[in-house]
Amino acid sequence: MSDPATPPSPSAPLTPDLCVIGAGAGGLAFATAAAAFGVAIVVVERDRMGGDVGDAVIEALAAAGARAQAVREARRFGILAAEPEIDDAQLHDHIQRVLTAQAPNVSAERLTALGATVLRGDARFVSRSTVMVADQAIKARRFVIATGARTAVPAIAGLDVIPHLSVSDLASLTRRQERLIVLGGQASGVAIAQAMRRLGSQVALVDEGDLLRREDPEAVAILRRTLLREGVALHERATIERAERAKGGVRLVIGDGASGSERTIEGTHLLLAGPAQPAIDGLDLELAGIRRGPDGIQVDRGLRCTNRRVYAIGDCAGGAPGSVGGGHVAEEQARLVLRNALFRQPGAFAPLAAPQATRTFPAIARVGLSEADALANGPVRILRWPYAESARAQAERTTDGFVKLVTDAKGKLLGASIVGAQADELIATIGLALKREMSAAELAELLAPWPSLSEVSKRAAASFLVPLATKPLLRRIIGILRRFG
Repeated sequence: MSDPATPPSPSAPLTPDLCVIGAGAGGLAFATAAAAFGVAIVVVERDRMGGDVGDAVIEALAAAGARAQAVREARRFGILAAEPEIDDAQLHDHIQRVLTAQAPNVSAERLTALGATVLRGDARFVSRSTVMVADQAIKARRFVIATGARTAVPAIAGLDVIPHLSVSDLASLTRRQERLIVLGGQASGVAIAQAMRRLGSQVALVDEGDLLRREDPEAVAILRRTLLREGVALHERATIERAERAKGGVRLVIGDGASGSERTIEGTHLLLAGPAQPAIDGLDLELAGIRRGPDGIQVDRGLRCTNRRVYAIGDCAGGAPGSVGGGHVAEEQARLVLRNALFRQPGAFAPLAAPQATRTFPAIARVGLSEADALANGPVRILRWPYAESARAQAERTTDGFVKLVTDAKGKLLGASIVGAQADELIATIGLALKREMSAAELAELLAPWPSLSEVSKRAAASFLVPLATKPLLRRIIGILRRFG
């Protein structure tokens, strides 16, 4: 292997062991680990190191919104408090501090210090073994495409001439949006809508389908009630006819197919938070023999492309986005690809083992098969336990929610959905149990501290054993054992 600290002259082709295109979560994880092993690696990034800041902005706004809502709900605990006053300048500073804290870990300087070569610019394949960045050729032994995805602009008449925001744009705004229209009812759109409503904006959430349609419908119903109670205007299954400029902002015209009438939604700002599309245009994949599909680059279970020396990870990889996605998924895929590229250790990415969670309150989290998917595959058992049975949830007044476990007839875990406080934390334990192919009976052995919300998961799993206790044969065996002391 060549020395990663002494790259060849820029006038000659770079010949590293590895080249990663894209320095988002997955690309950085791959490059950092490879450089730590002393492997020569080139990192190409066209825009911002660390990728899109949208996820960090959502986290920052959701956290701020939660604090504001806690003040409003303090009366439920016997604490008198006034309506929270939001300081726009300090809210902006809060977001910037979150982004600044992450910057050192995603900087080009850090990668360079580790021995990687960082190139800024657009990458494009010119053959099966060569990538060009401007006039610099890269002939690597293996390539990894980690370019992520970008929010698509929906095909709505007039939208192309209407000013609109992305989630990332919220990081630079120093004033809150007085009346915000969020277009897109998936995880990021719902999280932004709730956060901004809690921070004092009037919010309308518009989607052409159902809210969070990939999640458990029962779980979504609980979150929907919360959003309505907090004052978010929901417009689901909306037929959007056109977008228009309005006095002081924008307007969406929504049609009613049944009556032929129209209604309008007006706001000062429009934010696009709809489905994302793989960011792979401009890579000239066909010149490298790399196939692409409607959901991204075609990969096998080991994340390898049709060109065997190229891998794709993260949201640009077909089959990897869709039902699962996010930085944690890209990082796990980076780990698998690195093991294969460096140590020839085969591995397969298992999408169903990747937990997903919304940044809402209550949160919705899931892993594995949904109830509907499991029922389509054969007989299953559904194990449920409500948050209302938890002493911790009662004390914290967070009793809306439940844990739902899906098992086969013998109790093997197939999937789980959780809605409620800290659902995004609770799902991790179940995700590990699913990955280890544990049964509900084994998960019921979880010894959780008391009082804690983890008890809800434990009790849901333990409910698998309840029917066994009523079986006549088991009762007779217990009776015989009792006679012998």
